[in-house]
Amino acid sequence: MQQGLKFLAAAVAAGLAALSAAIGNGQVISKTIESMARQPELSGQLRSTMFIGVGLIEAVPILSIVISFLILFS
Repeated sequence: MQQGLKFLAAAVAAGLAALSAAIGNGQVISKTIESMARQPELSGQLRSTMFIGVGLIEAVPILSIVISFLILFS
């Protein structure tokens, strides 16, 4: 029973982190494209800022996978 709960906890942690990162990336990218459409002269600056934001958002699921592995192998 204990081992099954570890698997469930690891799966839920990884799944929720992936879902939240996907939602966050979608919002960041859609707002960046909207801003580029409104002010095309700032597209280079907006694009670089978007890549930094997406990189920071992607750090969350990576940390979640590390935590999931710690749950599984502890």
